[in-house]
Amino acid sequence: MEYTQLGRSGLSVSRLVLGTGNFGPETSEEDSHAIMDRAHEHGINFFDTANLYGVKVDLSGERGLTEQIIGRWFATGGGRREKTVLGTKLYYPMGTWPNEGYLSALNIRRACDASLKRLRTDYIDLYQMHSIDRNTPWEEIWEAFTVLRQQGKVLYFGSSNFAGWHIAQAQEAARSRHFLGLVSEQSLYNLLSRWIELEVLPAARHYGLGVIPFSPLYGGLLGGVLRKQREGTAARSTSGFTAAVLARHRDSIEAYEKLCADLGEDPAHIGLAWLLSREGVTAPIIGPRTVEHLDSSLRALDVTLDDDTLAKLDNLFPPPWPNGGQSAPEAYIG
Repeated sequence: MEYTQLGRSGLSVSRLVLGTGNFGPETSEEDSHAIMDRAHEHGINFFDTANLYGVKVDLSGERGLTEQIIGRWFATGGGRREKTVLGTKLYYPMGTWPNEGYLSALNIRRACDASLKRLRTDYIDLYQMHSIDRNTPWEEIWEAFTVLRQQGKVLYFGSSNFAGWHIAQAQEAARSRHFLGLVSEQSLYNLLSRWIELEVLPAARHYGLGVIPFSPLYGGLLGGVLRKQREGTAARSTSGFTAAVLARHRDSIEAYEKLCADLGEDPAHIGLAWLLSREGVTAPIIGPRTVEHLDSSLRALDVTLDDDTLAKLDNLFPPPWPNGGQSAPEAYIG
């Protein structure tokens, strides 16, 4: 396993993150424990979860279930907690009563304590804001986070789904308090969705945040979806939003799968390898439903994409600006 630092922090993390969003809704507790054990066997030490996880897309299920599954795994001992860099998130409401969500000082305190209880641990390595809260001032947020760190309940803080200017706001507010601030940003990033290259990636690089891409294969669309449909082995439904994206990009995805076949590699491995090659990316999040899915993902670490292949991928999935490879503000000019 390869390791790197999480942003400008001294924290050493694996170049692949184990995403746990399937634990509970899609993957049984027994299989979830097996996946986490196998992740450690492979040297993956960075796990990502959220207090909301446990619900399905339609919001059925139990909020907090995934953290409970992880907590029961930690409780089995064997140094599992000590070997794990644990990231969880807060923001989305965990109930229907006021102050059961978002980033007020009250909810930050309650949400952290609830996650610690479910996870059966006394500290969180990386506590991430799942989204921006436009109604809570940064002074309140950083004051509440400072207390958590002073109490030893949280070591590092991160963001998710932030715009570039949100990152700047957060970091300047932290600087005024002489506080470390954010060390990571978790964003949607893959060949089909490259919007963060405009402003989020530059902001993260400027402020020393590690970038943690989620949905690296865009819900399976970059994992060989057309081939799997032909073979009748597609595990995920291509309906609703996924079907609309597939219809819009079908020609590009078909060409992508052909390119991967010519390279002799699985499309999923190429999609992950492309992210690993991007400047500023710490580690993409993989969300295996089975041990076999996890084992397969590691191949991406051994794939090196040459300049010709990278150029072909840019041609198939061009960056979201007309001026070829430039970030903001140059991307907006001409």
